[in-house]
Amino acid sequence: MSKHLTSKSVGRFFFVVLILLGIVSSIYPARHPDAAIDEINHGNIAWMLTATALVLLMTPGLSFFYGGMVKGKNIISTMLQSFIALGVVSIIWYVVGFSLCFGESIGGVIGNPLSFAFFDNVGTASHPKIATAIPFVLFAAFQLKFAIITPALITGSFAERIRFWSYVIFMCLFTMFIYCPVAHWVWHPDGFLFKLGVLDFAGGAVIHLSAGVAALVGAIVLGRRKTHVNNEIHTPSNVPYILLGTGLLWFGWFGFNAGSSLEANGVAINALLNTNMASASAMICWILLDAINNKKPSSVGACIGAVVGLATVTPAAGYIYPAHSILIGIIGSICSYYVVHWKNKSDIDDTLDVFPCHGVGGIVGMLLTGIFAKESGLIYGKFDLLIAQTIAIVVIGVYSYAITYLILKLTNAITPLRVSEKEEEIGLDISQHDESIFSEMELIQTTQFEQTKTETNRSKKKGILY
Repeated sequence: MSKHLTSKSVGRFFFVVLILLGIVSSIYPARHPDAAIDEINHGNIAWMLTATALVLLMTPGLSFFYGGMVKGKNIISTMLQSFIALGVVSIIWYVVGFSLCFGESIGGVIGNPLSFAFFDNVGTASHPKIATAIPFVLFAAFQLKFAIITPALITGSFAERIRFWSYVIFMCLFTMFIYCPVAHWVWHPDGFLFKLGVLDFAGGAVIHLSAGVAALVGAIVLGRRKTHVNNEIHTPSNVPYILLGTGLLWFGWFGFNAGSSLEANGVAINALLNTNMASASAMICWILLDAINNKKPSSVGACIGAVVGLATVTPAAGYIYPAHSILIGIIGSICSYYVVHWKNKSDIDDTLDVFPCHGVGGIVGMLLTGIFAKESGLIYGKFDLLIAQTIAIVVIGVYSYAITYLILKLTNAITPLRVSEKEEEIGLDISQHDESIFSEMELIQTTQFEQTKTETNRSKKKGILY
């Protein structure tokens, strides 16, 4: 008899938890302090409402970006892994996540989970230390969108082989035990990395580094796909989806970076421009690198380059002059491009190159912030910031690696992380969700085609076919 929980048991557990949270939320004596009329800045509120909506749009954008890159039989499951974060992380954030990130600091390591539980003391009034220019509840809503997209980013590394309920468990644990502590360290005024002087404007370390490292661990722990073991070339199934996803990400990233100013001011304007220019230069750089390596310029390469530029400029967006954003995009693109090529020669099956793009982008962006940040970077003769940025990279990287490994092992002890070989061959859309983009006849034809292709590859290896 298996010691693992069945999907029915996991579903029953989460159903009971959701009902209990709903009941507790309705009777919890939460207070929501209102702002005085003279405290309300309508311009800031309008901008931050817009920015919050823009950041939310990034998660559907990511789902299209990732969904277009996987095989047709895994499009729905891959997209759902991003969409489901909208629901799961929102509940966690309301109950305890926001408190863990921005609650009263416990030793600079984590927020008091009771500080803002069920959004207690979160209302239209501002917060004297954390959100001075906008309503605190608007700040909480804006930060929620960051928490949502972080675990969604990780899914690209173990795409096409993770069980849905296992991913949900992982997402809950990752949010509470990795994202929330790291966000507290860097963004809370009493966080130990914040006090060290670390600068991360919109999440280069908090989001991209932590997610990138977690993605690397996930790829290693879940192991290689059958197609990866057979050295089959991974080709995107829907390039228009990738283009659409990139457009939505680029558009939403203006809220991601410019919104992190928390005001409608000059910093937001600079951050928006820096975001655009870094992405533009990284996109062009990527397709030029392809040309140098005797490859045709591809829309997929252009899209990957653009996203790398967005990730790389994120920690620096509000701290640099626009003159430096183009160079930051170029450097990020070059670094990620060659890490992707290194990864492709290794046995690491990071399906959609999450670590080479987001992890490396976050690392490079943090270091470049230490070099180019206004008045405090290395180009101004200051070394302290670059040292602090390096410390943050090491601390967050090691912590994310170790805790992600433990979380994945714990999740696997509860319910298997990976689908069976047969389920992987059928595709996760059917095996996990009983849904498919194909008709019944197309499914039969697709399965037959893939079986034939697998047998052909085996024959080639044995020297039967040439």
